[in-house]
Amino acid sequence: MNCFKWMKKKSISFILLLFFTMVFLAGCWDRTEVNDIALIMAAGIDKSDDEKIELSVQVFIPKPSESGQQEGMASGSNSAQTFVKSAVGITLADAMSRLQEKLTRQIFWGQNEVLIIGEELAKLGLSDHIDFWMRHSGPRVRADVFIAEGMAKEVLQSIPELERDSAKQLHELVKTNIGVKVTVKDLSQMLSGESGAAVLPSVEKMPSENSDVQNGQEVPFIKGAAVFKGDKMVGKLNDNVTRGILWPRNEIKSGVITTSLENEKGYVSLNLLRSQNQLIPHITNGKWSIVVKTNADLEIIQNTTNLNSLNPKFSKEVKHKVVQDIEEREKLALSEAQKNLNADIFGFAESFQREYPEIWKREKGEWNEIFQNVDVSFETTVNIKRTGLVSEEASKRGEEK
Repeated sequence: MNCFKWMKKKSISFILLLFFTMVFLAGCWDRTEVNDIALIMAAGIDKSDDEKIELSVQVFIPKPSESGQQEGMASGSNSAQTFVKSAVGITLADAMSRLQEKLTRQIFWGQNEVLIIGEELAKLGLSDHIDFWMRHSGPRVRADVFIAEGMAKEVLQSIPELERDSAKQLHELVKTNIGVKVTVKDLSQMLSGESGAAVLPSVEKMPSENSDVQNGQEVPFIKGAAVFKGDKMVGKLNDNVTRGILWPRNEIKSGVITTSLENEKGYVSLNLLRSQNQLIPHITNGKWSIVVKTNADLEIIQNTTNLNSLNPKFSKEVKHKVVQDIEEREKLALSEAQKNLNADIFGFAESFQREYPEIWKREKGEWNEIFQNVDVSFETTVNIKRTGLVSEEASKRGEEK
C-alpha cells in the first residue's frame, strides 16, 4: 500500500514537471517576422559637411522576381531591388540610431557583406569607426571593406549592369581573388598589428558601357589599393603595383601573366594554378634583411610566338621571363611602400617578431626607420605544369624554326 502511494506521488510530480517544462518550449513568442526587418546589404560611412559622420545603408526591397528574368540579374534602373538611406551623427553609433528613426522596420545586419569608407574620412582615421563595427553585435565582422574614391554613399547608389546591386557587384569582384581582399576583422587586426600599416581595395566608379542603361550612369569597380599607416590613409597604389603586393602577402590566388621573349615576336600567356609564398627574416650583425620566397605553378594558355611550347629551351626562356616579371612587380611595390609611403603593408614586422622575439621587443619602437632600410631579396621558382593542347601545325612551325 505504501509502495502504491509512493508511485502515485511520483507520477503526479512527473506530470507537473512535464507541464512546467512545456511552458518554456512554446517557442514562437519572441519571433521576428521578415516583414518587420530592414535587410541591410551594404553600408557606407563618410565625413559630413559639419564634421560629423554620415552612415548610409543599402536596404533590400523584397519583391517577386519578374517572369523571364534570372534571379540576381538587373535589367536597368527600373529593376533596382535596393534603396539607399542615410543619417548623420556625432559618432557612428549615434548615426545608426538616427538612421533607425528614418526606417519603419528594425535594422537587420545579418545580410551585410560590404562596408565602404569614403576617402576623405579614411584620411582622418578609421580606428573609432572600426571599433564600433567590432563591438556592436549587429554589423558583420566578415564584411568586405573598401575605400571609395570620393563618397561611399555615391558608390552605394550606383547600379551595376549584371548584378542585383552595388553590394553584390563588389562582393563578387573581391571573390575573384585578383586583388586585395580585406574583411572588417582583418582590418582591425592590421591596425592593431606590429607593422602598424594596412592596405584596402580601392573602388572607383566608371561610366557604363551598356547602351541600354541611362546616360551618365556609373558602375563601381575595384581599381588598385589604398595604403594606411596607423589608421590614416597615406596613399594609393595602381593595379600594377597592387599585384606586386599580393605575392609577398601570400594572397595571390589567380591571374594571367603575359610576357614576351627576347628576339622573338609574339607573346606567351600563362594562367596561375597555385602559389606558395614565404617571408624568411634574418638579423645578422645588426643588419635586418628578409627573403621573399615564391613557388608558382602555371599553365600556358596562349602562345603567339613561332616557338614550339614543347621545346625545353622555350620552357626555360618562358620561366626566366615570368620570374623577372613577378620580381619586377614585387620590387615596384616594395619601393613604393619603403621609400615613398614608409608603410609595412607586407607584414615584415610580424615575421621578425616571430623569428626574433627578444630583438623585436627591444627594437620595435624604431621600426619605422628600420623598415626603410630592410634589405629585401627574392627567390622565385616557376613551374610550367601544362602547355595546353598544341595543334600539329603549330608544332611543325616551331620545328621548322
